[in-house]
Amino acid sequence: MNVEIICVGTEILLGNIVNTNAAYMAEKISEAGLSCYYQSVVGDNEERLLESIKTARKRSDIIILCGGLGPTEDDLTKETAAKSYGRKLIMDEESRLHIEQYFAKKGTQPTENNWKQALVPEGGRAIFNPNGTAPGIIMEEKDARLILLPGPPSELIPMFENDIFPYLKELTPGVILSKTVKICGIGESKVETMIADLIDAQSNPTIATYAKIGEVHIRVTASGEDKKAARKLVKPIIQELKDRFGNYIYTTDESETLEQSVVDLLLANKLTVSCAESCTGGMLSSRLINVPGVSDVYKSGFITYSNKSKRKLLGVRKSVIDKYGAISAEAARDMAKGLAGVTKADVCVSVTGNAGPDASEDKPVGLVYIGCCIKGRVSVTEARFSGNRNKIRESATAAALSFVRNNVLEYYSRITFGTDEDN
Repeated sequence: MNVEIICVGTEILLGNIVNTNAAYMAEKISEAGLSCYYQSVVGDNEERLLESIKTARKRSDIIILCGGLGPTEDDLTKETAAKSYGRKLIMDEESRLHIEQYFAKKGTQPTENNWKQALVPEGGRAIFNPNGTAPGIIMEEKDARLILLPGPPSELIPMFENDIFPYLKELTPGVILSKTVKICGIGESKVETMIADLIDAQSNPTIATYAKIGEVHIRVTASGEDKKAARKLVKPIIQELKDRFGNYIYTTDESETLEQSVVDLLLANKLTVSCAESCTGGMLSSRLINVPGVSDVYKSGFITYSNKSKRKLLGVRKSVIDKYGAISAEAARDMAKGLAGVTKADVCVSVTGNAGPDASEDKPVGLVYIGCCIKGRVSVTEARFSGNRNKIRESATAAALSFVRNNVLEYYSRITFGTDEDN
């Protein structure tokens, strides 16, 4: 069976809000073992919404409409859906009682237009909304089942988790299972080249790559009679990817971020970390500090944007800046070493670069240097990014996290095999 998602709201079309509902529901639909072939966004317009529902009924088994269930005149999803299916709207007494109690708890009275939220298409089933006044609705028809959900994610997600997902699971003949392999340190084109033979031979499971800022994710998806059968198909592909990419893989946990993996690596090796940032302006520290438990490893951060602050706070040599410039491998090296001297952290990372918009012949926009000092051993890498100012800064931050991770792994590999050198 296939599911179609129609999100309703002019505010989405205008870009006033980001349509996170579609991404969330698409992932859950796949998890339920169903396919999602079509997604669309329609404004608050009855004629266009009627046309979208009419089209969806011809090609999809299940249609999910979200948004437009509010009390105002431009909230017309339910009314339009009922019209499309030739149904009358009738009062659902349980929904009406919930609305009364909802406003009573707030110490206010519902307005007359709130009662329209308790109307349900004849033959439809109201789905309780614990976080709002608009119930969800399920209508079962021969050509296409229809599910209506409120637009606010704080209402939609709990309703989906508690009621809609179990409902979809009951309609599923099998199970679709996905596993994601997350890679850092190499680009998407190289990743695809390294697994071209697997992609060419794919059937079940399927393999797809997704480029993220500073990362590449490989999603392996299999269908089977149950989770055990699907997992059995996914497992050998995951192992093959691990064999091919080795330490470039930082996790196979869907929820784990790159910064989480870095913090976990530091915790595992009982290392502390400090950051010195120029062009990233605190982004690196911010991503690390987002991780729970980072207080056990994070010592301090410096935003040394000016040449004066680099010299005064980190001890970057004036001769280095005069000869090579603040955007240079030499400056990144001095920043990392100086940071180590000031903070006494085990791992000190520095970032300096040109995020734009101004450029020079030898310092183009997107040129970034990252330094990493681990217990006196310093490494520096050069990177070149494209995009606007913010994207360059985000790319540099992701690259710095990857560089720290790789340097820690390499440092302990050298110690293990007795090849460490003092610097």
